[in-house]
Amino acid sequence: MTPNDPMRVLCTGDWAAVDPEGGSPRYVRAYLPRRTAFVRSTSSKRSDGQILAANVDHAVVAVSLAVELDLGRVERFLALAWESGAQPVVVLAKADLVPDPATLAHLVQDVETTAPGVPVLTVSALYGDGLDMLRALIGTGTAVLLGQSGAGKSTLANALVGADVMDVQAARDVDGKGRHTTTTRNLLPLPGGGVLIDTPGLRGVGLFDAESGVGQVFSEIEELAARCRFHDCSHASEPGCAVAAAVDSGELPIRRLESYRKLVRENQWIVAKTDARLRAEIRRDWKRKGAEGRAAMRAKRGPWT
Repeated sequence: MTPNDPMRVLCTGDWAAVDPEGGSPRYVRAYLPRRTAFVRSTSSKRSDGQILAANVDHAVVAVSLAVELDLGRVERFLALAWESGAQPVVVLAKADLVPDPATLAHLVQDVETTAPGVPVLTVSALYGDGLDMLRALIGTGTAVLLGQSGAGKSTLANALVGADVMDVQAARDVDGKGRHTTTTRNLLPLPGGGVLIDTPGLRGVGLFDAESGVGQVFSEIEELAARCRFHDCSHASEPGCAVAAAVDSGELPIRRLESYRKLVRENQWIVAKTDARLRAEIRRDWKRKGAEGRAAMRAKRGPWT
């Protein structure tokens, strides 16, 4: 790592060893190694990583039910959460805005399909519904609260803490987006034990070397891919493709496959920007597939075209 490596910047959740009380000033003697780190890529062209929280046990992804569900964004958050080493939890906030139980159950099912192996909770901070179950999940250790602006993170943080420790504002009626009320990351002690890190709303959630996280989110596709005839199958038109067969049979939604492809490509691109060897391998793979495609097209057209 370089001296100016942004991955070495201290962030909320880091632990430090300091001088005992009584001395003045009290010096920091050492920084403890991180157990986990929630990292996204920055908006810079260098694709640096930005650490949002460290030493996190649970990554709570807040999703507002006041607007249409964006399952692709949920998958993106979950890929980073799994990659961090924390246990993801999806909270469908503002559940009181969906009064019909059947509709709410349908939304939960959609998210559960999107988030295999992840607890999915419906919570209304306004009425306190679902808070006890969430407290039981994150009551020990450190949890980080993540989501877009307007997802209700600050309201949820206040409800979990039991006091108005975070400022809140109403989301815009026109699109349900928040107004960046929270601009800093805050470490909040929870009454029953543990701490909660509240973060500003995230409009951009870029992947950062999250290959295993993507694989965890799309575990059913990874399992199907292991049964494909070719180990480098692109799941497009190759014979013996188990993934394509699952899409054709309706077992695998095409939206899931398209989202998987998108995140895999994005992650490869981010990693390739800092890995010359991988960059060269990706170029060779593109050339090989291009040559195979041209050869297949010539064979299809015949020798007289």
